[in-house]
Amino acid sequence: MQHEKIMKSLKLLSILLLLGTVRSAQSQGLLTSQKIEQRVDSVLQLMNLEEKVGQLVQHTGFWEFTGPVPDGDRATSEAEKIKSGKIGSMLNVVGANSTYNAQKMAVENSRLGIPLLFGYDVIHGYKTMFPIPLAESASWDLEYIRLSAEIAAKESAASGVNWTFAPMMDISRDPRWGRGMEGAGEDPYLASLVSVARVKGFQSDNLANRFSIAATAKHFAAYGFIEAGREYNTVELSSHTLHNIVLPPFKAVVDAGVASVMNSFSDFWGIPATANSYLQRDLLKGKWGFDGLVVSDWGSIAETMNHGYAEDLADAAKVSLEAGSDVDMESGAYESQLKSLVEKGEVSMEILNDAVKRVLRVKFALGLFDNPYKYSNSADEKKFLFTEEHLNASREIAKRSIVLLKNESKLLPINKEKKQKIAVIGKLAEDKDTPLGNWRAKAVSNSAVSLLEGLKENAGSKLTISYEKGYELTSGDRVFSMDLTFAEDKGEGFKGALSLAKKSDLVVYVMGEDALQSGEGRSQVDISLKGRQVELLKQVLQVNKNVIVVLMNGRPIIEPWVYENAPAILEVWHLGSQAGNAIADVLLGKYNPAGKLPVTIPRHAGQIPIYYNYLQNGRPFDKNRDPKFVFWSHYNDEENAPQYPFGYGLSYTSFSYTDMKLDKESITTAEDVKVHVTITNTGDFDGEEIVQLYIRDVVAKPMRPVKELRGFKKINLKKGQSERVTFEINAETLGSYGFDGNYSTQKGLFQIMIGSHSEDVQMKELTIK
Repeated sequence: MQHEKIMKSLKLLSILLLLGTVRSAQSQGLLTSQKIEQRVDSVLQLMNLEEKVGQLVQHTGFWEFTGPVPDGDRATSEAEKIKSGKIGSMLNVVGANSTYNAQKMAVENSRLGIPLLFGYDVIHGYKTMFPIPLAESASWDLEYIRLSAEIAAKESAASGVNWTFAPMMDISRDPRWGRGMEGAGEDPYLASLVSVARVKGFQSDNLANRFSIAATAKHFAAYGFIEAGREYNTVELSSHTLHNIVLPPFKAVVDAGVASVMNSFSDFWGIPATANSYLQRDLLKGKWGFDGLVVSDWGSIAETMNHGYAEDLADAAKVSLEAGSDVDMESGAYESQLKSLVEKGEVSMEILNDAVKRVLRVKFALGLFDNPYKYSNSADEKKFLFTEEHLNASREIAKRSIVLLKNESKLLPINKEKKQKIAVIGKLAEDKDTPLGNWRAKAVSNSAVSLLEGLKENAGSKLTISYEKGYELTSGDRVFSMDLTFAEDKGEGFKGALSLAKKSDLVVYVMGEDALQSGEGRSQVDISLKGRQVELLKQVLQVNKNVIVVLMNGRPIIEPWVYENAPAILEVWHLGSQAGNAIADVLLGKYNPAGKLPVTIPRHAGQIPIYYNYLQNGRPFDKNRDPKFVFWSHYNDEENAPQYPFGYGLSYTSFSYTDMKLDKESITTAEDVKVHVTITNTGDFDGEEIVQLYIRDVVAKPMRPVKELRGFKKINLKKGQSERVTFEINAETLGSYGFDGNYSTQKGLFQIMIGSHSEDVQMKELTIK
């Protein structure tokens, strides 16, 4: 590639000279700076109406851009649009050579030489896969979560991608929704911190850095609250829930400088999110002062017609742009309608200019006007993808994402120094593809380390590892199929599996979901395990009681029999490229698991939605109530309590919480107070513990939840060691949002709780006077 020659293109140079400098300083991690605004305004003054509309048009790439334009009207038309400045960004064009050639079309042929943005769904890695986001959130380890996004950004940037449609920060209380695997779980506080860590990882401290890419906060807003957990469905929720549960992660990343926001497929308060002025104009761009760009989800602008909100495509374009949707992803509404709407005066030039400035602002912040080809370096692409360093990081993050749910009889960790026969049973144990998870970007199929491979590689000489598939799971084409095909399992593999289990000292039974059972378009009414996995487990337990269940899944699984009868259970999710090695590290005790659930696991689908931070009702559970009395909030056929609560997770060691104290029993809204607790490792292993702080405003108007996470600290204690952990609490810690979206702290009695999970806490009272 002749980078220097192209950079000296007279057309591009003349434009840059009009802006004052060829290589001006970039803002330090913020989109808005005086220099960037001056340059944006200078370019805007040079643009005609068609070029302005073009900046708001996003197309998907359907050809490789590595050779001549392929024959056909569609390819020829797209190439001409790029060359004439009628496309401002592209998605699914990846690779250094492809993005170089596409960028060259725009920069060297269009009148103003405005560079393209190249977007891609980099959700949990580009080529090196990390744990799915829900799994990473189970680590509660913000530094490693940031590192994961940083490496994903580096690999993306080396491959020509400068914009990711991540992170997803939709709070969800319904595990039937397949896209829960993309998010951080059910809690707004944890999700806020996790989302900021991911944005910082993608964007670093300066978007102009070589390996920074623009992040996207999605889906704005309330997409995780779709009714019945059914993808693309409608949403109904209160202003109280909107401001206190849904919006905090979005507000947090806006404050952290996220470059773009993607709106939702769903509606909100009877208006499609794409055309919702309250969300996009009033809140996001108004009250919060967001200065980046808003991009629609795929085709969602045109889909306002399907909602019954827009009359036709022209109306869809008008209501969406006026509501604050800046970039039209693949609906053709802006491309075909905006120019005419502006010419007729139906859409103001002021609104159009504002949207265009937001797109240009991101391009300047990324440094694309200074060097349009900075992301298209084939040498970097060869150097920085799927490296040993990145794979090692994937392994570190993966093992921190594993949650120990149960460990009766201390079957875990497996003793490597004791001669034992280990039976590994389950088709998922040898699966090298499922651990990659859904939304796998450019990962190579079947490139993950399987659990079987990881265990054999790390077991040492005294453990004998044998394998039987046991059950069938999926068959046929899985990729982008709306319906996974599940194999007909006649139990033909049961005999071999049971024979192996009977003659082994210990069984590692691997069960769970195919990678494509969760993700976009993968909602399920039944989130129990498919096929005959549970049936085989029951038979295995009859011939060998020493069974460790390894759950490999992308969402919470409802299987009460498994949870109640398996003696040891590891929740390992879909862990990415190094899954097998990470799981082996935990099974063999090389790493003591410390993960905590970022979601509640239900006992039964009838409990959904179920979550820890609920509002108390007028007839709550009372342990002193006559058990025959029925007129209180409960089920007649199931417990109220979940299978496992939010924040839950065990360790190979044990921890005690003692001597919890507050420095003061009452404070004013201007004062701080410290709360202390002593944590002691009382078990036989060194280990990490995530100490969690919850609060409750006991009497509040409006009501507040029974518990709200407001802090956590991860500590590492050697066996027998103690540490005094301190949290600082102030009025902001104890506050909440009102119906108007304003944050405040009410005076009165608060409960301050510290514990190992949301249902295991100690409590002290604090008064705000």
